[in-house]
Amino acid sequence: MSTKHFFADAPSLVAQHLKALVAANPSLCLIEDDRVVYNPCHSPSNVSIISGGGSGHEPAWSGLVGDNLLAAAVNGPIFGSPSAKQILTGIDAVPSNKGVILVITNYTGDKLHFGLACEKAKAKFASKCIPFAVLAATDDVALGRKRTGMVGRRGLAGNVIVLKVLGAAAGAGISFDECVAIGSAVNANTVTVGTSLDHCHVPGRQNHETLPEDVCVLGMGIHNEPGLRKLSPIPRIEDLVAEMLNYLIDPNDEERAYVKFDDGDEIVLLVNNFGGLSPLETSALTYQTIMALEKEWNIKPTRVFSGIFESSLNAPGFSVTLCNMSKVASQLSVTVPTIMDYLDAPTAAPHWPRPYRTGVKVAREKINGNSTWKINDAAERDFKVDSAKLNKMIRTGCERAIAAEPNLTRWDMLMGDGDCGEGVKSVSLDIIKGLDNDLKGSGSVLKALDVVSNAVDDMGGTLGAIFGILIAALVTAVVKRAGNVEELTESVWGDCAKEALDSLKSHTGARVGDRTVMDVLIPFCETLYSEKSLESAVEAAHKGANSTWGMIPRFGRATYVTTASGQSADIPPDPGAWAVFEMVNGLLEGAE
Repeated sequence: MSTKHFFADAPSLVAQHLKALVAANPSLCLIEDDRVVYNPCHSPSNVSIISGGGSGHEPAWSGLVGDNLLAAAVNGPIFGSPSAKQILTGIDAVPSNKGVILVITNYTGDKLHFGLACEKAKAKFASKCIPFAVLAATDDVALGRKRTGMVGRRGLAGNVIVLKVLGAAAGAGISFDECVAIGSAVNANTVTVGTSLDHCHVPGRQNHETLPEDVCVLGMGIHNEPGLRKLSPIPRIEDLVAEMLNYLIDPNDEERAYVKFDDGDEIVLLVNNFGGLSPLETSALTYQTIMALEKEWNIKPTRVFSGIFESSLNAPGFSVTLCNMSKVASQLSVTVPTIMDYLDAPTAAPHWPRPYRTGVKVAREKINGNSTWKINDAAERDFKVDSAKLNKMIRTGCERAIAAEPNLTRWDMLMGDGDCGEGVKSVSLDIIKGLDNDLKGSGSVLKALDVVSNAVDDMGGTLGAIFGILIAALVTAVVKRAGNVEELTESVWGDCAKEALDSLKSHTGARVGDRTVMDVLIPFCETLYSEKSLESAVEAAHKGANSTWGMIPRFGRATYVTTASGQSADIPPDPGAWAVFEMVNGLLEGAE
């Protein structure tokens, strides 16, 4: 791999790239603080299609912003998800009366942070009935069904076909539900596999894995993840392309036959350069793929796209994507030309390979990105409860979590990176500060949830995203019921908790038995819903926290850690799960 770079500071690259992009394309605007590129001419009467993810994959996704494509793109650090705050700024930049669809590439950080932003947006606009959804692109076939059963397939370059069709459908004024159906159908009929001669190199980072000269990796991801298998010696390009197409098309491959290809189907081919190949090689690879498709599978692509669509910095690799437009049309009960028209619709997006307009007049004032998101801004309904009791319950929950910090830190250092205890303590202190400053004498349930939400916004890591999604979804549930029932009883709280839990479960595959915070959240919320008793729910939470003692982790970073003896008896309780138990136990103590 090439380890030499003109820029030694990776973070500065992202900011400079985005500034250059909008300087060269006056039809785009940039919110610098939150690294959001948006289309200032996006119409609120159309569904807003927003995508994004870690930087390092350029021109995805900011290069795909424009009419009939993305309304906005949100950029994280290199190979890191943008924060929920950034994503919410993106939603603010391109408001829609019809709804917002957040399209992601099915990686854990993106799922959680875009999921958190989605739940917060739902909560904020609950009274306006504006719908929001997260659509995960899952086109990678390399790892197969068994290896991706729990977390789902990765998203690769095939997502740009989803974005183009979906963006044009939104631009045509299609409804929110129809847009969701179109995006889902295109994704379901798109398959991709990648191959690389080596890993990419991130500027400023050391100790990158490298491949020997006579090895390539089949099934390579776009973040230096291991692929399906290493091939040595490097096969002839004809044989390599043939094997890649087998993974995409072979109907007898039970692990990877995700899409059916019949004679006469209209197929879109996309050959994507990972960033480190020359245009000459990319074109030759495209030709090899076209020839192999016709010779071995009797497929003549209806459309061919070739170039850099979703890179992996400077990785010397490529991917092949096939999208069966005939199957998309059949699934949607529309004609193939209808879908193809969306794919062919003209766009001003600078990096879509079709003619585009420049110099579009800015229709609205630029956004400075300094707005503060409050999830109950638009809520006209609320519950009022005894302010002293509400304050005491939240405060006691925080105090118990703070007292548990030494144990949480010690346990996390054994199985993780040691930051859980400090993170829980910090957010608890922030909540107490919010109680003292913003909730004096107020019995407003939504204001209390806002205090908690604002503190959680600054909490990093997976636990912060989990808390954030749950609180945002809880607000939505409370707002729905505030106008229909007079008193916020334990029964109503149980209904709200169950609804919030269901929303959280849609954004993470972790469940009871995986040794995560869900081992406490699930029994707590479900028991509060079924038994209408906080005391019973806390008891269930305690059992859930205790169950994580000695539990083999099946989710998250801890799955990579081996204990000294390799025995489950050496494994401490999950610190996140225990922290939540301390918090809810404090709620019960404060209520007495």
